[in-house]
This record gives sequence, structure tokens and C-alpha cells, in this order.
Amino acid sequence: MIELHEVQKAYRGRAGDVRAVAGVSLAVAPGEFVAVTGPSGSGKSTLLYLMGGLDVPTAGRVVVDGTALATLSDDALTVFRRRKVGFVFQAFNLLPTHSVEENVALPLELDGCPVREVRSRVERALDRVGLLPRRHHRPDELSGGETQRTAIARALVVEPVVLLADEPTGNLDSETGTHVLDALGDVNQRGCTVVLVTHDAAAAARAHRTVRLRDGRLIA
Repeated sequence: MIELHEVQKAYRGRAGDVRAVAGVSLAVAPGEFVAVTGPSGSGKSTLLYLMGGLDVPTAGRVVVDGTALATLSDDALTVFRRRKVGFVFQAFNLLPTHSVEENVALPLELDGCPVREVRSRVERALDRVGLLPRRHHRPDELSGGETQRTAIARALVVEPVVLLADEPTGNLDSETGTHVLDALGDVNQRGCTVVLVTHDAAAAARAHRTVRLRDGRLIA
């Protein structure tokens, strides 16, 4: 489902180029749940953004669901991300003035999805994360776990083949984080490929496989 071939990513710094990812090759099978671990600054989040087409490698090749991302125009890549890849971030990235269901519906509305289909898919996504009773609430009326589950529902509403989660439990207490990990596990059991970036050993233990980065390199 995801193939990285000698992927590198360098950023220009005051003292010269800084390599965030240094020649990583990795394959993730369809339906697999992979955790990416490593110390801060090891390149975990950068690797995730490269997998999802949110960032462009300096060298190497990224293939997702059989499509080499470098072959897509900017517009085609935007559509590909919106239809194939779900993103869940530590910071939630929800619109504070919108209700739960309005936040979840946003990717479908941007894609021009018919109103009746939007309603059906939003309801299904919220039901999967247990948030149908909170559908009319705004983010500031939710607990941390409910907010993160809203972000997961927004990622799921596009029915992606890949779900990429960047430290989704980092701002949550252990009990709430467990509920979020349960939701990710359920998503994976339904056939979605999941890649989770985490510092948390307990979260990584939920995955089928763990890979570890250090200084931008895959070490284990």
C-alpha cells in the first residue's frame, strides 16, 4: 500500500542543509498497522508527511496505492490526498466555529459530494467513533478525547485506503488516549492501512509492526 524507495528530505538551514530523512526504504502492506517511533527530531513526522504527499522528498520515490506521488500535478495530488489518505494530527486542526458534523463533512464538501451522500457518510463516520450524540457540538464543548475522535471521523469520512496519524494521543491523558487508540484499531480491523507516529510504547504496542528512526535513518 505504501512504498518508500531511498527517500530523503533536506531542509535549508542557516548553517546549511539539514537532512530530516536520510535514505529510508520501507514497505507497508495493505491492511497493516505500523507504528513509527524514535526520539524527537528523528524524522518521524517528516516521514509521515512524505507518505501522505503533504511534503515532497528531496530524493527517492514515494508510491501510495500504486501511484507514484511525484507523477501527480499539484491539483491531482490534492485530489489524491482528499480521496485516498486520511490525516489525524496531534493538534486536531478542527474549525472552532463549526459543529462536529460540519468539521467532519468538510472534506466531502470540498470534493463536491452530493448533500445526501455527505449526510449519510458523516453519520456513518461519527457512529464508528461513537460521536453521533455530540454531532451538533462545537470543538470547545468537547473533551480532548472527543475532539480527537472528531478528527479521526473527519479522516474516515473520505473512506481512505490509508490513515496517517501523527502523535494523536500526545495531548491526552492515558485513559482518553486508550479510547483514541481503540478507534484507530477498529479502523484498521475494517481494512484500512494505518501508520501511527508515536513516542508512546503502549501506543506502538497496538501495531502489527514497529519501525524505529534515529537521525532520519531507519535503524530497526
